[in-house]
Amino acid sequence: MRVSLYVVVGGFALLTGCQTLDNPQVPKPEAETVTTENTVPQYYLATEPESAQITDVWERIRQGMQLPIPDKKLVNYYRDWYINNPKHLELISERAAPYMYLIVEELEKRHLPIEIALLPIIESAFDPSASSASAASGLWQFTTPMASHFGLEMNWWYDGRRDVPASTTAALDMLEYLYDKTNNNWLYAIAAYNSGESRVLNAIKRNEDKGLKTDFWSLDLPKETKRYVPQLLALAEVIKHADEYGITLAPIDNSPSIEVVDIDSQIDLAMAAGLANMTTNELLKLNPGYNRWATSPMGPHTLVLPIDKSEEFKKALAETESEARVSWLRYTIKPGDSLGSIAEKHHTSINAIRAANGMKNNNIIAGRPLIIPVSADDKQLYALSTSQKLPKKAAVATSGNKLTYKVKSGDSLWQIAQAHNVSVKQLMTWNHLSKDSKLQSGQQLTIVAPQEKHDNEQIRTVSYKVKAGDSLARIANKFKVTVPELREWNGLTASQYIQPGQVLKLVVDESNLNT
Repeated sequence: MRVSLYVVVGGFALLTGCQTLDNPQVPKPEAETVTTENTVPQYYLATEPESAQITDVWERIRQGMQLPIPDKKLVNYYRDWYINNPKHLELISERAAPYMYLIVEELEKRHLPIEIALLPIIESAFDPSASSASAASGLWQFTTPMASHFGLEMNWWYDGRRDVPASTTAALDMLEYLYDKTNNNWLYAIAAYNSGESRVLNAIKRNEDKGLKTDFWSLDLPKETKRYVPQLLALAEVIKHADEYGITLAPIDNSPSIEVVDIDSQIDLAMAAGLANMTTNELLKLNPGYNRWATSPMGPHTLVLPIDKSEEFKKALAETESEARVSWLRYTIKPGDSLGSIAEKHHTSINAIRAANGMKNNNIIAGRPLIIPVSADDKQLYALSTSQKLPKKAAVATSGNKLTYKVKSGDSLWQIAQAHNVSVKQLMTWNHLSKDSKLQSGQQLTIVAPQEKHDNEQIRTVSYKVKAGDSLARIANKFKVTVPELREWNGLTASQYIQPGQVLKLVVDESNLNT
């Protein structure tokens, strides 16, 4: 699944993993707001709507709203933008349909402000596969450190940041923590979700030391955070009065549309889709947290399914033995074997074999057995892997990236290509080899590679809106790619210039950005 989103360029706080992911169509105001007294009470207790006749989740949200909307310049600015661009919310309301009921239910159980249900509109435009330039990911835009801190698992098989139910729990845990840390003030807590608790608390202390007001609107915070809270309040105002403002929100049934099903063990996603009478792509759309062709052997052992498919799936699953839910091969290691050659022979990956056998490195011993996971549908083995959902960064010949590799006994072109993040075809081209060419121990091969392959690669496609003063070199440097790659991905010739407002596609490695 290709991810297309717009990346905000600017400072990103180190504490919070959830970063504002402004849609490029939402412009930045030139002026900031004027300080006035805060009208939001420190303690907020959400109340459930009284009417039992509510059929639309949007109406349920409207009736539950309690955060006052102040007459502030930035609030008015964002409100006017949403009103003048109604298609934006119409599209996002459709995207929110599978998840909004679940989020609202959880907010009401915890007695949290119902307005928090709107944060994913700002964070990710309700795209659970969204990624940002700061390596934040998912509906709630967690970075890796904060995701781990709030209990989300991330490994080769699974990324909990993109698991909507799991990341929603983590995001609300984080907001409750921030509410407690910021003296039970929801505007402080929401600001801290964007920029980190330390920045908010330090800003409060600075104003206290100077004898100044300490309401949110009086604090000296990063520009992004000063806009973040007003944008949420403006969004709440617009959704509350959508009919008056001429905005049509796609109705969302006030009843569960998805169910989190306990599957108890690892399962091939193609098989799971078949048991649920769904296509594999339909299943993956609801389960973007899974990176590979199967769920993680270490868990979580859950799947998100449409509510009308869950019972059928549970019955079919109960009739399927755990051992039959993933295709396994037992292989005895032979002298001269390497993990690369074994993976090549069985059309799987080195990482998959290591994960299935709990291996910390690639060392193997002849005579010992290996368990090798194999997709139930060989055609989908790689199609369901994150690294295959998006185009890989092309190996572009640039100075300093050419290396010489000395062939070792037992090497194959496939193994060497895998180890250096290039293709067999590229190896053959660079070294004038044919399919029938035999490698000799000690033979030297030329390899042109833009970067060394890492086991923790997290490849994502993002979209970047060109700003005034940008150049291809500046953008390439920011995202740690090359100018030739930028041109190739966007069909640009050497004589073409980029223009402010133009949208460029980039294929980036999140793990590289995160460092």
